[in-house]
Amino acid sequence: MKTEKVIKLYSPMTETAFYILLSLIEPRHGYGIIKHVEELTTGRLVLGSGTIYGTLTKMQRDEIITVYADEKRKTIYEITDVGKALMRHEMGRLKELHANVIKHEGEFQ
Repeated sequence: MKTEKVIKLYSPMTETAFYILLSLIEPRHGYGIIKHVEELTTGRLVLGSGTIYGTLTKMQRDEIITVYADEKRKTIYEITDVGKALMRHEMGRLKELHANVIKHEGEFQ
């Protein structure tokens, strides 16, 4: 799938998709992703196995991640170049959002 089409399909990203891809800055297995997301969000976001594996299947279909088995035959997920481009786009969107929050938050006091 072309990068532009993936960006259009996934933007704005769900929090679940964002944290899954953020966890894949290094290849991980499913349980490793779940634990890393819990760590990143200090336990606020706990992904269920149905949620994570459904999202990973969709991301694999859309060529955002690749899947392979390690020497222990565990399934490992890794972000692709298309996935990295999607994350760069989303991070840019979130930076703009954050800058506007900082700029205007006082107006809502």
